[in-house]
Order: sequence, then C-alpha cells, then structure tokens
Amino acid sequence: MKGKLIVVSGPSGSGKSTATRLVRDRLQIPLSISATTRLPRTGEIDGKDYFFLEKEDFENRITNGEFYEYALVHGNYYGTLREEVESRINSGQNVILEIDVQGGLIVKEKNSEAILVFFKAPSMEILAKRLGDRKTDSKEVIKLRLANAKKELEYEKEYDYTVVNDNLEKACQELINIINK
Repeated sequence: MKGKLIVVSGPSGSGKSTATRLVRDRLQIPLSISATTRLPRTGEIDGKDYFFLEKEDFENRITNGEFYEYALVHGNYYGTLREEVESRINSGQNVILEIDVQGGLIVKEKNSEAILVFFKAPSMEILAKRLGDRKTDSKEVIKLRLANAKKELEYEKEYDYTVVNDNLEKACQELINIINK
C-alpha cells in the first residue's frame, strides 16, 4: 500500500513549520528534507533541517531532473528531491512536504492524489507580529515576506483544505484529522 503525500503551504509566519514538525513527531512521519540555496539560520543543520546547496549545484540538479518540485522564493531556491518523496511513498510511508504555494501546485500536477493543506494566520496584523517576534529577519525582509503573503493568500482556493492557525494545538489537530481521513 502506498503512503499519502501531504503538502503544507502558507505564508511565512503562518505557523506551518511548527505545526508540521509537531504533527510529524506525533504521527511518527519522517521528515522529507528540502534543499535550499539560502543560508542556514542559527541552529539549523545541513542534512537535518535542509540540504543547503550552492546556487550552481541547485541549478545543475534542476537541469538533471532531480527535483520533484522547486521554486525561487524570497530570492532563494527551495526544492524537494524526487528520491526523497518517491522512495518513501512507494514503501508505504506518509510524506509531509512543507513547501511554498507554487511548489504545492506543481506537486498536485504530478500527483493528483496529493493532499494540499493551506496554513494561514487569522489576520495580516497577527502575521506581521509573528514575523517581527521571530527576530530572524530585517525589517526589509519582513516587508518582503508580508508582500509575498498577500500574493500567497490568493492560492488558498487552489488547496484542498485551509487551517487558520489561531491556536497551535487546534491547528495541529486539524492537520492530523486531514491526514487520517
């Protein structure tokens, strides 16, 4: 029996990373590690949090067809290596991809059985506060992330489910319910 492919997307600050991590732990779903050209944040480990690649290496892998999906987001490439997804699904494991909205739609094109879940904050004001509270980005980057969030929200209607993350525990339970359907 094949595993399920669940895609979780949404604006930066929507809580998708935290909720996805907690749900993966609770359901014992291994992490599908994405690749990126952005620099590691404090505490992130190559091969555990992301595969941190040089831009040239990433682009060579694109040319070689090694990505299930990829996109240029906030000036950096992000992508999911094909082998990371297909080997797990074929062995019966569920896979959760936490990727941007563009990537989510690409995944749905390649795998019509993929379940797309859109995470969002209750309001743009709350989203802005969350981004500021993280203290990981400059004011310019936060401004860019908020502008991108407005564009990303337009993709919500393309997703199978929406989770409004106004309470982390409730959002986690909603995601678990979606996976277990």
